[in-house]
Amino acid sequence: MAKSKEAKKLDTSTEEKIKNAARTVFHKKGYAATRTRDIAEEAGINLALLNYYFRSKEKLFEIIMFETLFGFMQNLVMVMNDEKSTLEKKVELTASNYIDLIIKEPNIPIFMLNEIRNNSGGLLEKLPIKQLVMNSAFINQHQKAVADGKITEPNPLHFLMNLLGLVIFPFIGKPLLQGIGGLNDTQFNKLMQERKKLIPVWIKAMMKAK
Repeated sequence: MAKSKEAKKLDTSTEEKIKNAARTVFHKKGYAATRTRDIAEEAGINLALLNYYFRSKEKLFEIIMFETLFGFMQNLVMVMNDEKSTLEKKVELTASNYIDLIIKEPNIPIFMLNEIRNNSGGLLEKLPIKQLVMNSAFINQHQKAVADGKITEPNPLHFLMNLLGLVIFPFIGKPLLQGIGGLNDTQFNKLMQERKKLIPVWIKAMMKAK
């Protein structure tokens, strides 16, 4: 029994090592440019062992893509479905949480942009993103704000696109923006930290504009 438990523990540890390596390589290179050999090298194991745990690159990628998208959307959904926080607070938390997340995992925006474009239908089938967002407290609060005359734009998708665009686009355009501003990584991240306070102000102004 002891040997069985030890073997199971070893299996779990190896699987996680492979997944962590795959996450690193896929996020950096994307699906098409990644070889299973790249993942094996990143994990520090031989290719045969990787193939033993995960039979194909496709299967491993599917797992990593699902986990990445789920983790990214879970943050948003948790904030959006908080009945106690105001619409303004939701904007603050979304901006703050995602800026912190992407500074920590800078390859995620490009990875998600490329892979969602290539397989949006399959991902939407596995994750009920539409239902989670459109039935959220955020949508209800947005509609009430429109009815009360506090927001002039009635389509909540504009609100959401503006918010996520202001957060995510600078990271996608990071090399260009760093070149324009002569910024190193530390200076760029400082600029992004400043946006935590600026984005809610801009969103509030945009939603009131006529």
